[in-house]
Amino acid sequence: MADFRTHLSVAAVGGSALAVAAWQAQLLAPGEAVAAALLTAFGGILPDVDSDHSHAVRLVFSVAAVLAVIAGAVLLRPWLEAGTLLVTCGGLYLAVRYVLAPIFKQFSVHRGIWHSLLAAVLCGLATSVASYQLLGEAATLAWSLGVALVVGFLIHLLLDELYSVDLEGTRIKRSFGTALKLFDYREPVNSAIMLIMVVALGYWMPPWQSFMDIWSQGVALWR
Repeated sequence: MADFRTHLSVAAVGGSALAVAAWQAQLLAPGEAVAAALLTAFGGILPDVDSDHSHAVRLVFSVAAVLAVIAGAVLLRPWLEAGTLLVTCGGLYLAVRYVLAPIFKQFSVHRGIWHSLLAAVLCGLATSVASYQLLGEAATLAWSLGVALVVGFLIHLLLDELYSVDLEGTRIKRSFGTALKLFDYREPVNSAIMLIMVVALGYWMPPWQSFMDIWSQGVALWR
């Protein structure tokens, strides 16, 4: 299994290459390309959120806490005064960082549901929906950011599988096949819940036509 530094470094390099290519092809503005690169790097460590003791867990929940504060500020600003809003956002940060994180650890298993393609789709859709519905970004940019996160997520899963193959000893480790899987076969109930969440996000996601446009542009750029 690749370590934290390897996951972050490879995802950061991949995200930078993806961002530069999208910028040069005029698919993304410079600021948007930077955001896509950062999300790719973040996606590269996101699957390890199910690890009880890792740098990824602390970083993921720290970022999630900051995002909760931003979302709270955007959604509650019309109804709360400045002082009340500040206290509420502070409470959101503490709740996510120091309450939600320990609870999550109790109910998660490493190389479980978060090491799967289903989890990658859920995280990508959640990113696109949040960008489109909460931040008011254009549909094309919202889909681009979601795709960037998924790319980083897939880089993580592929690295874990590659590190499961011992080339020097010409053997396959027991961990092979536990990362790049459709869903968690050992926990069908958790997988079903995650699938329901994916379907539920479909109501708020950006228009599909924007995604198809990005796909067509990506294929053309690759060629």
